Amino acid sequence: MTFAPLGLIDPLQRTLEELGYSTPTAIQEQAIPAILKGRDLLASAQTGTGKTAAFALPLLQTLTQQGSVVASNSVRALVLTPTRELAEQVLQSLQRYSEQLPLRSYAVYGGVSINPQMMALRKGVDVLVATPGRLLDLYRQNAIKFNQLQVLVLDEADRMLDLGFADELDQLFSALPRKRQTLLFSATFSALIRQMADGLLRDPLTIDISPRNSAIDSVEQWIIPVDKKRKTELFMQLLSERQWPQTLVFVKTRKAVDQLLEALQTQGVQADCIHGDRPQPARLRALTRFKDNEVSMLIATDVAARGLDIAQLPLVINFDLPINAEDYVHRIGRSGRAGASGEAISLVSADEIRQLAAIETLIQQLLQRREHSDFKPEHRVPETRLGGQLVKKPKKPKKPKKPKVPGGKNKVHLGNWFDES
Repeated sequence: MTFAPLGLIDPLQRTLEELGYSTPTAIQEQAIPAILKGRDLLASAQTGTGKTAAFALPLLQTLTQQGSVVASNSVRALVLTPTRELAEQVLQSLQRYSEQLPLRSYAVYGGVSINPQMMALRKGVDVLVATPGRLLDLYRQNAIKFNQLQVLVLDEADRMLDLGFADELDQLFSALPRKRQTLLFSATFSALIRQMADGLLRDPLTIDISPRNSAIDSVEQWIIPVDKKRKTELFMQLLSERQWPQTLVFVKTRKAVDQLLEALQTQGVQADCIHGDRPQPARLRALTRFKDNEVSMLIATDVAARGLDIAQLPLVINFDLPINAEDYVHRIGRSGRAGASGEAISLVSADEIRQLAAIETLIQQLLQRREHSDFKPEHRVPETRLGGQLVKKPKKPKKPKKPKVPGGKNKVHLGNWFDES
């Protein structure tokens, strides 16, 4: 199937042809016609399924066809994202798709000065991409008005809740006009997401494209048991042995990210990192360097686990397992995209066994274990079964007890002095 039957206008179809997009993905095929008809949408789709284009293309078409002039400090469509990185990537996609359209898109997020953003909003924006916290700051300072808002998009709504944006979202929703089209995208349909949808959406079309274990289809996954204190040593050894190509590495803490980055750079490896303590320009620069192959390795915390748009990434390393099993699916979803095969390797220590069991239960698959001969763990990583069960190590057989010496403790048995008669 091509994009032609979906009802997109000629300028958008020409842009898609120039970008090399010939066949719509499953989420695009189902969502685009529904959005063009004005339906509210509740969609479950993992990163890498083409969900950004699924809402961006019909959104841009609707705004173009309506042709309204946006007033100062106003927006016609709002896309909320959980992170600054995702906001930038959505903005880039919108600008790419709207090259032949008379529309203006812009992004606002924290971590950078608010003043240039306030200046930019004075001209009015057709599509504004925003993180909840910064958008609320702008609204409180009267830098933005919502009276012209026609469409609200929540991208990765589950992640916004995970990051603690529930209060900010409630305040924003109360400020938006009731008469609007709302599109809610989430990786999962949790109870909280369904509760949110019930309060926001009117007779929505529900689309469930990606099953929770979709990441396993095109990605080879395996784990290496290792003692926690030897993870960095094992990582450097594997890098030396395998000569990894472009690699995304996920680490649990910011401090550990910096430590691993220092170890790599000491060995002359071209690497960079992104985490919450780095300034926003530095994070964007690191991501750009990685996408442009200026560095071969990008180390990240889960702040980057969602929404990273990197084409055909061959390898993801979980230096640490995530606390949330869902984040594992998002992490390895960076690899094996667009039909390409990928590989995901996890370094697992004994204290991560509960996370491993939860991941295997979620994806309904026991991950293959491959021990490294030089790094066999002193602290055993227990075997697992689906359902989260741990296989206990069989107990050693008890040694037979020594027969007690007659006469009691500390007494010497002298035998029979006299023959029995």
